[in-house]
Amino acid sequence: MISVDEFIKQSLALHLFFARIMQEHSFFLQTAFTAKDYNLTNQADSFRRAFDNLLANVVEVSNGVVNPDVLKSGEVVTPYTLKAEMASAYFTGVPLQTDLTQAEMGMTGGEAGNNSVLEQRVYYLNENAINLVSSLIQFKSLVLSNVISCNLFTMNYPLLIDHILREARLYLSMLQKLQRREEVSLEKEAYEQETFWNRIMAEHSKFIRGLLDPTEKNLFETADNFGNEFDQLTAQAQQAMDRSMPMKTVTEDSLEATKKIQNFKTAGTQGILECKIKSIIIPLLGDHTLREANHYLRLLEMFNKIV
Repeated sequence: MISVDEFIKQSLALHLFFARIMQEHSFFLQTAFTAKDYNLTNQADSFRRAFDNLLANVVEVSNGVVNPDVLKSGEVVTPYTLKAEMASAYFTGVPLQTDLTQAEMGMTGGEAGNNSVLEQRVYYLNENAINLVSSLIQFKSLVLSNVISCNLFTMNYPLLIDHILREARLYLSMLQKLQRREEVSLEKEAYEQETFWNRIMAEHSKFIRGLLDPTEKNLFETADNFGNEFDQLTAQAQQAMDRSMPMKTVTEDSLEATKKIQNFKTAGTQGILECKIKSIIIPLLGDHTLREANHYLRLLEMFNKIV
């Protein structure tokens, strides 16, 4: 059973990363439906607002308590998040809560300690998130099922919908473990997380490639190379789970590759915001994928110390 301090810190770190990710998934779904499916647009908008409320509560509870390494990692906000939100709100007409981003930019880390009142607040935050994420999973599953059966058209790739569905399921699974106060083996976690996130990084590369303008041939090649590299790393992580390959080697290779794709995503987000890259990539999607790379880098650096 994990300590009260770890329960609080791990829960808040998880929410600070994933609540924003879920909010943005809802936004990406919302803005990709056609006018005919206004009912789905409205449902996605309701989820977006609900995750805004969850994140606002998390920010209030986390300030001065959350692990400082989480805030330093760039997985909560980046130097581009605020501009990406403002640009995306301008392009879509969907009002995004930039005040939450500004609040997160001003957050400080600290120690949770054995605080029973804070523990209770975090427990109820987790319960609220579990209910909300479970509902979002049902919504994403419905959308994906209708898209692949050709009963629904959306501007999102079917793979992207499946991709964000898997991320929601991971969030839910980790929340449920925390609520049960399960002690997680970092070695076992390394196998599972590296398999998961290497696949996510590969798919990011493929989405970026598919959303670039046909004239961006150099960026095509770079994105293709990252997609192939992370496909190989996903396979290697799976081999490590079967004990047919050393985990240390996979972690070091994943760390090196993720640093490179982090630089690629940083340059891409800057290029989109500065109108130097021709694409149909909404600015917030660029920042979104960058934060996921930053999150994965923090995990890899932690795993590299223990495997």
